[in-house]
Amino acid sequence: MTVWLAAAGVALVPILLGRHASAWLTGPWASRCPRAALVLWQAVGLGGGLGAAALGLIAAVAPLAAAFPHGMHTLARQVLDGAGLAGLGPGHLAALAWSAGLILWLLTHTVRITVKTVAEQRRQRLLVDVLAEHSPVHDAYVLPAAEPVAYCVPGRRARVVLSRGTLELLGARELRAVLSHERAHARGRHDLVLLPFIALAKAFPWLPAARAAREAVPLLLEMLADDRARRAHGPLPLARALVEMAAPPAAAGTLALADAGVADRVRRLLADAGPRPGWIPAAAYSGAGLLLGGPAAVLLAPLLCVLLWPM
Repeated sequence: MTVWLAAAGVALVPILLGRHASAWLTGPWASRCPRAALVLWQAVGLGGGLGAAALGLIAAVAPLAAAFPHGMHTLARQVLDGAGLAGLGPGHLAALAWSAGLILWLLTHTVRITVKTVAEQRRQRLLVDVLAEHSPVHDAYVLPAAEPVAYCVPGRRARVVLSRGTLELLGARELRAVLSHERAHARGRHDLVLLPFIALAKAFPWLPAARAAREAVPLLLEMLADDRARRAHGPLPLARALVEMAAPPAAAGTLALADAGVADRVRRLLADAGPRPGWIPAAAYSGAGLLLGGPAAVLLAPLLCVLLWPM
């Protein structure tokens, strides 16, 4: 069982390291390679949940077989044969309950956050349709407000929203960069990328890694949208727009231009980044594969066992 415990436990290392791992994951390298950093954060979150559940399953079936897959196979077979959880002591039953409870806890928060977010997005789209006027020239909805506002209401029918103040404040190049940024959010469905991290932070608010991910991921998503706009229009128009439009956060359920880390994003846009070392994303993707590979192997091994030895 030691090998299986190690395979599942490797995904928990960043979570156990807490602030130390979070500080590294939000280091300067992340702003240079935001996509790789985002994938690594996703691996930390998903791998941590799967690994914690897998550890409980491994401990639960330990008395039934020397190898974990055979133990799960034996447990499933005796449940189907009506023998139930025979052979499991109180500690093993507690480990099984831990795995089931953890999965249920995470699913409950994910569903709750998803339903709440979808409802808020629907409400925001309705408000935009009522209050804003669609501009065919910009392919965006224009609010009759003097304050400079630019944001995206995500969804299957996303809305890119500007205010009248934005149109008056920004020049043509800056406006095109802003629109490109917001459309990158809509096309990339960044709201769906963010949802699991919101759910994780709600499920485990006391966990430093969950809190750090909740803070880091929105900024990484903004950087990804910045990169899309920079490739299309250059760094200066978007940087000028960010400085001119720095404002309080927009409504819930939206992704706004100047919400997250404006100063860091402007410095990043204006810095001469030069060629990015290829080893940085390669190391990040390799780390993500390691964090996900162990728990995935543990959870898929019983299915392989069933295929080889049908019940």
